[in-house]
Amino acid sequence: MCCIIAALFAAGPRAAILIWWLIDQVRWNLAFDSFLVPFIGFLIAPWTTLMWVVVFPGGVDGFDYLWLGIAVAFDLFTWFGGGYTNRGRMRSARY
Repeated sequence: MCCIIAALFAAGPRAAILIWWLIDQVRWNLAFDSFLVPFIGFLIAPWTTLMWVVVFPGGVDGFDYLWLGIAVAFDLFTWFGGGYTNRGRMRSARY
């Protein structure tokens, strides 16, 4: 089971969300009250959505905030890391 979960995370957070939601809907229903919030998380912040599902059923306290902060950082790196990585590919204004 551990290898399957690792493979899902390697495939990407959105694939992990989709498969995990199909397999364990009870856990997702405990973590979220509606379908709208996890769907928006699927589109915008998949790492944070995954981490929320991991830490929420026992209640969010202590080190859970650290894990959620790391997930938010991963989402920010995903959104803004591409610009830094591709900086050499962009044409400059200098002639």
